[in-house]
Amino acid sequence: MILPIFLFGSPVLRQAALPVDIAAEDKDKLLQFVKDMVETMHKADGCGLAAPQVGVSKRILVVDGNELQDKYPELKGFHREMINPEFTFRSEEKASLEEGCLSIPGVDADVLRPKVIRISYIDADFNPVEEEFTGFAARMVQHEMDHLDGIVFTDHASPIRKKMISAKLLRIAKGKSHPSYKAKLG
Repeated sequence: MILPIFLFGSPVLRQAALPVDIAAEDKDKLLQFVKDMVETMHKADGCGLAAPQVGVSKRILVVDGNELQDKYPELKGFHREMINPEFTFRSEEKASLEEGCLSIPGVDADVLRPKVIRISYIDADFNPVEEEFTGFAARMVQHEMDHLDGIVFTDHASPIRKKMISAKLLRIAKGKSHPSYKAKLG
């Protein structure tokens, strides 16, 4: 099922998401939600999506770099579904690259992020995993991890860029943005 993507200005995007209580969750419903997130991400031509972006304040994210493999060959086959992801390492060495976001359509900004990260998470088979990510895969995961902490990529933009995009952000927050995918303010 295609879920609506919540746009900038929606309070859920600024809340820290709650951990998923795996023992208490209906696993079938949880897996269906993860599948719905993946379907929603693909329908919107995105490469990542966090649960708060679809209005659910839980620590769940999905990323899929397959569509980007022409530009980033290392992303071939890169698809992850993460429940309760947590950083276990972030390198001091950083890189800056332009980012965009389904919740902030039509806006981009350069973001400085660690080049290498390690994440522990529960996968879609409910197995614990610890994995290291580099390059664009690390960037994708970090971008979605930010959503789980109530942070959007524009928060990392330079002061000049923030000023340049402020009118666009205001338009989105006022509901004056109409992306090509199912979206809402809420």
